[in-house]
Amino acid sequence: MNFLNQLLRGISFIPALVSGIEQLFGGKSGVEKKDAAMSFLENALATVDAVAEREIVNPEKFREGISKIIDGTVECLNASTWSKGGTPTSSSAGASK
Repeated sequence: MNFLNQLLRGISFIPALVSGIEQLFGGKSGVEKKDAAMSFLENALATVDAVAEREIVNPEKFREGISKIIDGTVECLNASTWSKGGTPTSSSAGASK
């Protein structure tokens, strides 16, 4: 599988992964949850195979990039109604008056 396909496959998987990790490890720290997500994602995408095929020439930079994507996904989810149990914020409710 070429690099771009693998990267896009990984990115599309991250929101569901973050949500699942949150459900499984809700009581753990953010760092512990992120470590679990990174570990699962690396295994699921078989990063080792891509490194062996020379598609990823700098695995550390690749890992840093995926880490930033996870951080961004968490920020988006925490800023949405997902983190508040599906209810709109008071400013959203007041806008319809």
